[in-house]
Amino acid sequence: MSTNAKDLPKDLQNPLKRARGLGSAQFGVSHWWTQRVTAVGLILLGLWFVILVLGLLHADYATARATVAKPWNAVLLVAFIVTAFWHAVLGLQVVIEDYVHTRWKEIFLMVAIKFLAVLSVLAGALAVLRIALGA
Repeated sequence: MSTNAKDLPKDLQNPLKRARGLGSAQFGVSHWWTQRVTAVGLILLGLWFVILVLGLLHADYATARATVAKPWNAVLLVAFIVTAFWHAVLGLQVVIEDYVHTRWKEIFLMVAIKFLAVLSVLAGALAVLRIALGA
């Protein structure tokens, strides 16, 4: 029994959603891809970070500071911080959208999480820049 293309429904949307006019918000695939790209970035940056930390395991303070102050290490450390918090916000957004069903609580939590993430990224980047620039 072969299925013909003419026999398949043209619209695969649920009839109730079609009646209400509720469809895709057009952000699902973009969000999914962004989360996967940040995950791959975290794997690569995480491996670099672990190697860096293991190399500094028995180093003194001055050596650790000089290592972080190297331009490539400072740039990669800031990239690691930004990627980690971006990935965390994306993951927490999915959890909030799936499990928080009161609209005002959902909005409040999303704003709070994004605010704390931006604040944390700025604090981390400032710390790395202070070390890198010798302030």
